[in-house]
Amino acid sequence: MAFLRSVTNTTKVAIPASALPDASALSSISTSSPYPKTRNLSFLSQPSSFLSSTASGLVKNLTQPPSALNMETTASNHMSASQDNVILPELFTEFMVDMKCEGCVNSVKNKLQSVNGVKNVEVDLANQVVRILGSSPVNTMTEALEQTGRNARLIGQGIPEDFLVSAAVAEFKGPDIFGVVRFAQVNMDLARIEANFTGLSLGKHGWSINEFGDLTEGAASTGKVFNPTNQGNELEPLGDLGTLDVDEKGDAFFSGTIQKLRIADLIGRSLVVYGTEDKSDKGLTAAVIARSAGVGENYKKICTCDGTTIWESSNNDFVAGKV
Repeated sequence: MAFLRSVTNTTKVAIPASALPDASALSSISTSSPYPKTRNLSFLSQPSSFLSSTASGLVKNLTQPPSALNMETTASNHMSASQDNVILPELFTEFMVDMKCEGCVNSVKNKLQSVNGVKNVEVDLANQVVRILGSSPVNTMTEALEQTGRNARLIGQGIPEDFLVSAAVAEFKGPDIFGVVRFAQVNMDLARIEANFTGLSLGKHGWSINEFGDLTEGAASTGKVFNPTNQGNELEPLGDLGTLDVDEKGDAFFSGTIQKLRIADLIGRSLVVYGTEDKSDKGLTAAVIARSAGVGENYKKICTCDGTTIWESSNNDFVAGKV
């Protein structure tokens, strides 16, 4: 079986000392404050084991830490979310964009700087990388880049150096339901979630993070809703994501935050969407949650297995859909 079921909620992993962030990086996270302390994030002059040397063209001095703004509160005491005009916590988001000249750079920067929620844009033309600091949803920034007439692909998201695992993704590849759900760690006690779905029936659909990534029987073999004993409770599991509102076209968009959620705890589990609001049924569809690249971790342009460029991969290797 490709995915092993865990019978405990805690897994001990031996990590080499060289893979851990140094004391200065750990000290940037305050236990009394939900946000990392202010740090100088100069990617040009200071080497980092988390950032590729090819990122040297991207320079950013962060004078204020990313901040979460007030959002509508749902019935859940661990989720703060909305499906319309939600203001998300600020993160760094990286795209690889097909740029050829300084004119391309100016076009991309001018377009992104006009997007609501974008605070700063840095461009590395040599590596065709655009790094954005802001609270805008990924799909909004993607649409803005596409409006410039250039190919663009998300390659990383998170807060540099703060977490060993800062981002995760679950992809639904049909044949009927398509979707992408992205998780990003904002701080040790807060995660950001964005989701796009198409192909669902009109109305409300429950969705949740489930215990196992076992898809041998589809959603039916993914276990119960994920609920660490030290975080959630039986009536309100931490992995209960509430409901999705699906429009008459079969589309749903969701963005918000989840308190107490650690991205590292989600890897290898599953994301399940249900036919109704009732999460006791077996579920319509499911996808495994996999680790996604953080900031500065994914600057490759060519697949080493077959020589495919990132643009060709975007067009040919992914199932077509609206997401």
